[in-house]
Amino acid sequence: MARLQGKYALITGGTSGIGLETARQFIAEGATVAITGRSQSALDAAGQALGGKALLLLSDAGDIPQQRELAQRLGQRWPRLDVLYINAGDVTHRPLQEWDEQSYQRLMDINLKGPFFLIQALLPLLLKSHAGSLVFTSSSVGRTGRADWGAYAVSKFATEGMMQVLADEYKNRNLRVNCINPGGTRTKMRASAFPHEDKNKLKTPADIMPLYLYLMGEDSRRKTGMSFDAQPNRKPGAAE
Repeated sequence: MARLQGKYALITGGTSGIGLETARQFIAEGATVAITGRSQSALDAAGQALGGKALLLLSDAGDIPQQRELAQRLGQRWPRLDVLYINAGDVTHRPLQEWDEQSYQRLMDINLKGPFFLIQALLPLLLKSHAGSLVFTSSSVGRTGRADWGAYAVSKFATEGMMQVLADEYKNRNLRVNCINPGGTRTKMRASAFPHEDKNKLKTPADIMPLYLYLMGEDSRRKTGMSFDAQPNRKPGAAE
């Protein structure tokens, strides 16, 4: 039996990389899937890659009114939300001293503020699930500070904290909340941060999917408030 049969899953930032592969795997496991993206062309391409089997939602993760509207639209279409994967994000590799206020605020809106208010708006729908799962994309630089990651690292530290707060608030309810650090993975975002890296030495998004399926499925119902590594034996690099 498909592990996610009958479940409703929303993946933010689902047009490429890990988000797109997660959507592909969820659909294969029987889930009804929606993905978000900030570009209509990217959404259309992702929709084709997914065989027209995903609901495509144009949404800028850093735009708070759009996040609330997104939650309202889902509430009108779906009876509940079983899986929420917060994957939309921005990566900028820059020392703290080089951040200006505008670029700092934009990254924080995408990585932290937008997800905060999207989750707030989606909580009623999540709590209609008998076993809801909320998962954030994290990073090792959100657990141990590392030079040259500035606001990005700060946003990931805050993401880990938000996960812990939510997990504690809903530990006695039908909602579990966790983080996944994917580690160095062969994606366009990774390549933009490390253009000279040999991508063939990196895992593909498909390689790290077992953990994602585990945390979204029934087997992980008692796991909450935890930070997982998709590549636990990999020595962390500068952006993992």
